[in-house]
Amino acid sequence: MKKLIAGALLMGASTLAFAQPGCGIGAMVWKGQSGIAPHVLAATTNGTFGNQTFGMTTGTLGCQTNQSVQSMAMYMESNIDKVARDMSRGSGENLDTLAVLLGVDEADRDSFRKALQDNFATIFPSSDTTSGEAVDAIVALLEKDEALSKYVAA
Repeated sequence: MKKLIAGALLMGASTLAFAQPGCGIGAMVWKGQSGIAPHVLAATTNGTFGNQTFGMTTGTLGCQTNQSVQSMAMYMESNIDKVARDMSRGSGENLDTLAVLLGVDEADRDSFRKALQDNFATIFPSSDTTSGEAVDAIVALLEKDEALSKYVAA
């Protein structure tokens, strides 16, 4: 049993080691260093202090973000419950507001609504999901979509 747990931890650590920490204080502190240790330390620092979400939302800490994403983040901060409700239904005033804040063209709005509704469980995995976590998930989702990625490009 101990070998199984040790193997799982080793695999998890090796996966994290090759993932780039992106931005945040951890990435800034260990910038330019290579190897497993700096990557794990950078990711751990970012995860422990939750600064990467803040940096992505505000465009600080080495995180690049566009003004539209910052506007959406500010809107989500005070309207997260309403946005979640509309997103689960795939329509509504608050979902339309997100589209407007991101500058989503009228022609892409149906795709935008559908993408968010289809991925609701990913964007809001629990009732404790913060607005910062939801914004990060929305940006990550839209970045993967060929037609919608232009709205969240830094």
